[in-house]
Amino acid sequence: MNPSQLSEIHSSPATLRKLDKLNLHTEWDLVLHLPLRYEDETRITPIADAPLNTPIQIEATVLHQQIQFKPRKQLLVQIQDPSGNILHLRFLHFYPSQQQQLAVGKTIRALGEIKHGFYGDEMIHPKIRAASKQDLATTLTPVYPTVNGLSQLTLRKLIQTALAHIPDEDILPDHILQSLHLPSLLESLNLLHAPPPEYTIRDLHNGALPAWQRLKFDELLAQQLSMRLARQKRLTGQAAAIQSQHQWATALLAQLPFALTMAQQRVLADIRTDLAQTHPMHRLLQGDVGSGKTIVAALAALSVIEAGFQVAVMAPTEILAEQHYQKLSQWLRPFGIQIAWLSGSLKKRDKEQARAALLSGAAQLAIGTHALFQDDVVFHQLGLVIVDEQHRFGVGQRLALKNKGHDVHQLMMSATPIPRTLAMSFFADLDVSAIDELPPGRTPIKTRLVNQIRRREVEGLVRHACAQGRQAYWVCPLIEESETLQLQTAVDTQIELQAALPELTIGLVHGRMKAAEKAAAMNAFIQGETQVLVATTVIEVGVDVPNASLMVIEHAERMGLSQLHQLRGRVGRGAAASSCILLFGEPLSELAKARLKVIYEEHDGFEIARQDLNIRGPGEFLGARQSGAPLLRFANLEEDLRLLEQARHWAAWLIEYRPDVVEAHLNRWLSNRAQYLSA
Repeated sequence: MNPSQLSEIHSSPATLRKLDKLNLHTEWDLVLHLPLRYEDETRITPIADAPLNTPIQIEATVLHQQIQFKPRKQLLVQIQDPSGNILHLRFLHFYPSQQQQLAVGKTIRALGEIKHGFYGDEMIHPKIRAASKQDLATTLTPVYPTVNGLSQLTLRKLIQTALAHIPDEDILPDHILQSLHLPSLLESLNLLHAPPPEYTIRDLHNGALPAWQRLKFDELLAQQLSMRLARQKRLTGQAAAIQSQHQWATALLAQLPFALTMAQQRVLADIRTDLAQTHPMHRLLQGDVGSGKTIVAALAALSVIEAGFQVAVMAPTEILAEQHYQKLSQWLRPFGIQIAWLSGSLKKRDKEQARAALLSGAAQLAIGTHALFQDDVVFHQLGLVIVDEQHRFGVGQRLALKNKGHDVHQLMMSATPIPRTLAMSFFADLDVSAIDELPPGRTPIKTRLVNQIRRREVEGLVRHACAQGRQAYWVCPLIEESETLQLQTAVDTQIELQAALPELTIGLVHGRMKAAEKAAAMNAFIQGETQVLVATTVIEVGVDVPNASLMVIEHAERMGLSQLHQLRGRVGRGAAASSCILLFGEPLSELAKARLKVIYEEHDGFEIARQDLNIRGPGEFLGARQSGAPLLRFANLEEDLRLLEQARHWAAWLIEYRPDVVEAHLNRWLSNRAQYLSA
């Protein structure tokens, strides 16, 4: 069944505009718009039996009403129920209509939580209804996510109308539902939108409830179907088969001061096999920080350019893009390769020259930031797109670059290892290669947790490291002082460190500096002209200074696991023993304690990524927030691994034997969001 447009069941343009803000465009969108919580208006609780801090409904008569002006204007109402017990209601914001509703002598119903207050037990801003005007509800009352101007009452009526339009028959075959012991979809939706009173609030928020299991399975099945179909479509694509003798790559390898690890050789072979196919490569190259992904990408780019095609390398930050530009220029320019540099801060004339070189084919390699996927950037013959730290781009941005050419080969790189469940779910259309071996000579990094009050001792460690001829990073989370987060700023830190360590030269780099200033500061550190680099998290990825052996991270308790692991990976790139000091302030939240414990105990990027997924959810890994398209609304990858595996199994069966079901299911669940899953 095709989902009906909402204009067919509601004619008000104003309401449709508000529904559009919630991304509700069809009947199926409406019925899948599930409650945030529930209110129990099915029973009356005597004041004497009412628990504290728990939503309940009471019925009582108004004894007294007054407006109090100190310490602030508020409406105070005293009510009494048939048992003779008294309760106070307090309203900090109120209207004359509410005063009339709460006139002395009126019997009302109040729904809210009772708390201990200055005047005794009270409800603050309860929901009020006249008791005589309606019977008790027969189901729990759903409370939905909404926007200004769209009332809960209107939303409930629209959803109930949409539910009435949903056909009784299930589109999924009975044997699939029976094998998983799942209820029908309509039964599940009716339960979650209008639960009978025997269900507790806790029951309804338990993901193991059969109704929730049905929705989670359907959502995961839609995702798996979409991924498999995207893969099938890609395998029928007409990409250029990159036929290269790899002579330039062989020459570059001969010039390098190091040899590729076995893992790097294996991954490079995977990429070359993909590039030789007539369907577009869609490969994710993942490897922990410092594992040597960049040289593998460079060797792949050389083979593509040698075969007569162009390559685009895109990075999420200007600093990382500049690092790629410098490193790839050093490796590739000896082969006569012209490299175009594109970033948002480039002067207009320089941008025009770079665009012209790419359009004519004079430039074989483009390196840059998001500027690469602007409409006015046109390639002569784009053969390969390399996206570094791909999860930090929105999927819409990745699509824009991919669409610069017809069926272009894609290589995505990430130093954030993808946990197995995430790979099974969101990367089902990707071929995944992992560099699971660090280059020889990399020294293990010792991690230390240090309280902020011992800051002077840490400054002493910096002095000692620099006296040994080494360099140090000092990372701060903010650039400017914030009233809400009193954290040390990068600018102040540079001043304080310079005063504490006058014998050292201390540089500064942060995201708000001009590109030339950032490049100069980074280059001074790379050349050893500055011993200490104070930085914000712009140095999180891509920076490679082998002489830096000490990393100090301020307010580590404020950062995520992936970010801490990335920053720690900036050191340990040379022969000297390296350390990472995590400065933390107290008190620590339980979440912060858990994060710091993981980063202290773990050095395996995959285990850290698994823990990070539990804390942050998949959206952060995938750049979902920039796309505007929700990823998983109902399923939880860690909790619902069994359902995910079942969805993978049945998706393959349905595509082969029931294409009619596949089309109907995707139409219902993904609507206009399917293209994002192919990015």
